[in-house]
Amino acid sequence: MSDPTQYAPTPQEPLGSGFGARTTALEAVDGIDLSGRHVIVTGGYSGLGIEVVRALHHAGATITVPARRPDAARAALDAEGLQDVLVDALDLADQESVAAFAERYADSGRGLDLLINNAAVMAAPLSRVGPGWESQFATNHLGHYALTNRLWPLLVASSGARVVELSSSGHKLSPVRFDDLHFETGYDKWAAYGQAKTANALFAVELDARGSRDGVRAFAVHPGGIMTPLQRHLPREEMIAAGWIDADGNVDSRFKTPEQGAATTVWAATAPLLEGKGGVYLEDVDIASPTDPDAPTARVRGVDAHAVDRDAAARLWQVSADLTGVDAFR
Repeated sequence: MSDPTQYAPTPQEPLGSGFGARTTALEAVDGIDLSGRHVIVTGGYSGLGIEVVRALHHAGATITVPARRPDAARAALDAEGLQDVLVDALDLADQESVAAFAERYADSGRGLDLLINNAAVMAAPLSRVGPGWESQFATNHLGHYALTNRLWPLLVASSGARVVELSSSGHKLSPVRFDDLHFETGYDKWAAYGQAKTANALFAVELDARGSRDGVRAFAVHPGGIMTPLQRHLPREEMIAAGWIDADGNVDSRFKTPEQGAATTVWAATAPLLEGKGGVYLEDVDIASPTDPDAPTARVRGVDAHAVDRDAAARLWQVSADLTGVDAFR
């Protein structure tokens, strides 16, 4: 458990970063020098992930991209001129794979200054992994929880390390269902996604509370609405009905480009303005405001109280430790 008497939470309110919804990742990292810094970006070979990698590589970082399909990752990165980005194998749905990757990385002698837990699945059909875990919760949260804990000594050894958790406005769809984490009593793909994204946000809350005393800070990020391979499980008809695309496949103007969607992640990882801060949910390249339930944008803007609740965050940590058998703070 974190000690609330020794931890001062960062207020969940905007700082006035000077950036905005249409800021790109390269703009967010402009003037930042990451030479000599080591970064891991899960899922960093497609969609938002590759734009995060591109921006951090531009700033001089040494980057490792762990991927479920390393050959595909290598080909995608090479095609973008990112040949010196390192690739390794990692299946976040497989706890043995997580442990093996973490051991290989530690044995490599590379440090770890930034861990960006970016990879995710969204609105997937029901599938179970490991000991019967629901796959979205297992992949999006438990895989990253175990990965972060297994790499914790490297983060602590760095000076001012940060962990960035990719959450989403999808957190608004469901709190963590502590009474039925794995949907034993019925499955809804969007509720399962919402629970996983809430879990990502809560993980950042508790990780920051525990890790700040060792100089490691954690942030949750909502990148915004972006059309990426994350939508691969969604039928075209469903995206049209939701207003994401029109009948001709044109993307709604509310959506960001991948370069814009990656900006908040890059800012969370590098911004000097966030020094000494953490445990907060970010959007549009700033700390987000709490959701205004009466606002017309309540479904897509702000952070709901259940995703930054410290009691829920501590409870989720304990549940995750019990499920995975991993806890760097024991």
